[in-house]
Amino acid sequence: MAAPMCNAPGLWLRCSGRRRVGGLFTLVSKPFCSAAAAPGTLSAQRLAEKLRAQKQEQKTKKQLAPTSPVQRRVHELVRFTQQLQRVHPNVLAKALSRGVLHQDKDLVVINKPYGLPVHGGPGVQLCISDVLPILAKMLHGHKAEPLHLCHRLDKETTGVMVLAWEKEVAHQVQEFFRTRQVAKKYWAITVRVPVPSAGVVDIPITEKAVQGQQQHYKMTLSPDYRMDNGKMVRVRSNWNAHIAVTQYHVLSSTLSSALVELQPITGIKHQLRVHLSFGLNCPILGDHKYSDWNKLAPQKLSLGTLKKLGLQQTKARHLPLHLHARQLILPALGSRKEELSLVCKLPRFFVLSLRRLDLQMPSQDQNGDDEAGHLRAQ
Repeated sequence: MAAPMCNAPGLWLRCSGRRRVGGLFTLVSKPFCSAAAAPGTLSAQRLAEKLRAQKQEQKTKKQLAPTSPVQRRVHELVRFTQQLQRVHPNVLAKALSRGVLHQDKDLVVINKPYGLPVHGGPGVQLCISDVLPILAKMLHGHKAEPLHLCHRLDKETTGVMVLAWEKEVAHQVQEFFRTRQVAKKYWAITVRVPVPSAGVVDIPITEKAVQGQQQHYKMTLSPDYRMDNGKMVRVRSNWNAHIAVTQYHVLSSTLSSALVELQPITGIKHQLRVHLSFGLNCPILGDHKYSDWNKLAPQKLSLGTLKKLGLQQTKARHLPLHLHARQLILPALGSRKEELSLVCKLPRFFVLSLRRLDLQMPSQDQNGDDEAGHLRAQ
């Protein structure tokens, strides 16, 4: 029997019989001969994706480079957060190991970077929980067991994050958080200035659907009282609402912005962002989700604030959330008989925003670390 013949772009099939068995077939998907399946050949879909990526890269190169120093820093931060999702897990673990704030036989405390999720989920390619086994081996040798998460921070929040070597210790720390034995301090830059300059926000929080062009869910206030004809009237309690209490204190302020220290007494999802935005009408700088209840859109900033930051409103969508987990104070644990105070310095983009907005940090806070000199040196 005659061997099949392979030609491009068609394929003729021949046999030894009187009739021709095949006709001309167009090669659409899988090749029928080894020559067509040569190594390195791209499928149509992969080739199209590659061409699109090259086109996008050329388009990006053609765009004008940011002229303002702030715009350049924002551009760098956006690029950095995108790269975090593409780096090899070993590279990410190495970066986290360089940011270790404290390490002992029970705990490892890291400085969580901006834009890095703690847990996996839709669209998440890499997160902190994925690299805990690698990080443990880097810190404690190749035979080390994976580290364990003790709590979580939002993807956009930076600062102190506690890990444990043993699952039992992690459960102990989680119980400290659940029973409110951990003192937490956050620093935030707000749009507008809270009035009064210090106080407590004690308003329950619930999750609701936002109707509109983009239906989505947000956490929002669910107050127990409302004003009716000048009188305060108690409303029916929302069974889905959670008690939420936040203590705050303004550290520095100008006419249009403030540096605020926040102490969450409870730990409800997005509590600080909701209390500041909807409770005090002072959203956090870079909070594009909670600056407007009715829509998901880039945060609107005043002309004065935009000028100080050196930004245009069209670029405001790239502003990072300026919320930093500044300090945690853990109770005595295991053989350690005293409290453990963990302080994390501010990220560079936060410090530079303080400088641009003329906000002053305490020259030396109660923990004795001097960051105002660092701010002036930037």
